[in-house]
Amino acid sequence: MIELNLPPYPYKVKQEKDKILIFDELRRRYVTLTPEEWVRQHFVAYLVNQKKFPRGLIGNEISLTLNKCNRRCDTIVYDRNGNPLCIAEYKAPHVEITQKTFDQIVRYNLVLQVSYLFVSNGMKHYCCHINYTTNSYTFLPDIPLYKDL
Repeated sequence: MIELNLPPYPYKVKQEKDKILIFDELRRRYVTLTPEEWVRQHFVAYLVNQKKFPRGLIGNEISLTLNKCNRRCDTIVYDRNGNPLCIAEYKAPHVEITQKTFDQIVRYNLVLQVSYLFVSNGMKHYCCHINYTTNSYTFLPDIPLYKDL
């Protein structure tokens, strides 16, 4: 897989028939290693190891209902009371992050009403803070430490 603009971590992969799988620490199982999954696993490891996000407050592939349709958020981070705090959307490294990507994560946020949106293709990362009091948003230069959210 391609080297990402994220710190390396000691991932576990295995081959099963014609598929390569990577171990997802959060789901506690091996999942198919796609380019998007490669980004997800590295980004979550970055959140946990560098940004000190509690592993137990992060969920991958979380289902939600939007306009009577079932959707899946790539990653949701919760606060210590179990309320959604951040949503992350991932794209494969070769996929450009566009307005369409932000539109997708904003649609999920209509349901979740989180304070932070993360978007990454493993090469470029964006963090947006939403202020519901002023109905505004700000792109941050970096993802904050969990304790600073």
